[in-house]
Amino acid sequence: MDYIIGMDIGTTSTKAVLYDLEGKALAYSNNLYALYRDTNGMAEEDPDEIFDAVIHGLQEILRKTDFKHGTLRGVSFSSANQSLIALDKDHQPLTRIITWADTRATKYAEELKRNGTGSLLYQHTGTPIHPMSPLCKLLWLKNEHPEIYTKTAYYCGVKEYIFYRLFNVWQIDISVASCTGIFNIFNLDWDNRALELTGVNRNQLPKIVDGYQQTLHMNAEYAKILGYPSDAPFIQGAFDGALSNLGVGAISEGEVAVTIGTSGGVRVVTDHPVIDPKERVFCYALTKKLWVVGGPVNNGGVIFRWARDNLFDAEQNTAALLKIDSYDLLTKIAETVPAGADGLIFLPFLGGERAPIWDADARGTFFGLTQMHTRANMVRAILEGIVYNLYTVLLALEEVVGKPKSIMATGGFTQSPLCRQILADIFETPITIPEDFESSCLGAAVVGMKSLGLVDDLKVVKNFIGKTNTYEPDSNNFKAYRQLVPIYIRLSRQLKSEYQNIADFQRGQA
Repeated sequence: MDYIIGMDIGTTSTKAVLYDLEGKALAYSNNLYALYRDTNGMAEEDPDEIFDAVIHGLQEILRKTDFKHGTLRGVSFSSANQSLIALDKDHQPLTRIITWADTRATKYAEELKRNGTGSLLYQHTGTPIHPMSPLCKLLWLKNEHPEIYTKTAYYCGVKEYIFYRLFNVWQIDISVASCTGIFNIFNLDWDNRALELTGVNRNQLPKIVDGYQQTLHMNAEYAKILGYPSDAPFIQGAFDGALSNLGVGAISEGEVAVTIGTSGGVRVVTDHPVIDPKERVFCYALTKKLWVVGGPVNNGGVIFRWARDNLFDAEQNTAALLKIDSYDLLTKIAETVPAGADGLIFLPFLGGERAPIWDADARGTFFGLTQMHTRANMVRAILEGIVYNLYTVLLALEEVVGKPKSIMATGGFTQSPLCRQILADIFETPITIPEDFESSCLGAAVVGMKSLGLVDDLKVVKNFIGKTNTYEPDSNNFKAYRQLVPIYIRLSRQLKSEYQNIADFQRGQA
């Protein structure tokens, strides 16, 4: 029997799954690490902590598996995109990993929007202007940390750092490169205009390679620690959002993937780059021939966690006594309230927002509160607010690529039957949920299989997905949502003029 490992280097943990060549998961590991928020807007990780998580994850999989009767063919990688690390001439980190969630470059993103440069860059890079983008992070480093900028010999993201330490190769896959805001999605190279703006030259950036690129000859130190087979390559892979689409089988025209984990996203795959005239959605590569068009949101399951930790302390204690999951208890509370939360709307912008409004200063709001509302209304409104926002991303996508033919959903948020039903009701379409929700790991594994010649087409993933559940929209809930969604959309736009004012006040208090 042959095996392959799909590994996903995420924002809060690195996960690894061992698959056979029929896509069956045989072993699993998950190694957590910290997200550092030492100052206002900061969201950083320690590159060495993540490197250790990758090593420990592989060790755990290798330890759990008896390879006497089979062969490990390779490890294929998924990773969070839009991270940035500054390195010195010896490739040693000068910074921690500045993640996609870091908003300290907000001032530079807003300036690019105001002077029109941002629109011009978007037309070439497919990356909306936002502080998440390495483009804006580079401007922030250049202007606010010149002592680091002038010492920096190289720049990369988390996956490239891992590969360099393991193999001494300096390379980036086209998928991750396309998310940086400094990559031209039409000529498939670093964008000259973006490089000139940031003052970065090509020699400071990794070589762009295909996602099917195989790398062998691991540094002896780590090969010995892992006991990794010398003839099993590491495959470069792609960024996590693209591989999540692949992992749920949403890679044909009109097949939409909705992911709701800590953050979230709505994406569809096309066979050519697509640019949104209104700049609401991104266009990134999955491979050289497949492109992912979609919108990421900051505020997914993290908002549900905030509600649990800050509004429902007593319920957490109750859940512990009853030995049930605290999230399950909260959804049971939310179920006592009808669709629409009795007219309470929640704008879930606790961490600013990316798609479709692209405003790092956006802030959360309960709207419509009256004396009749309770915490049950509030938790229901929070769950609905998360989905309202995802629905607005879908509406933007429809304008660009057409109406969806089917929607697959995955991520921790979708493990709740209530959340699945809310998703189906607000989207007014059937939602299919795969039981295996580590979609990025499966997507990475399938890219690895194709790289190794074990499958001929990425669409073979449709045979691997296994059992799914489909939730049909409940027509009894349409009336409420059809009235509330337009209010939500207008409200989120009308408050835009005040987002910066309140954000400036909050920054002044920090």
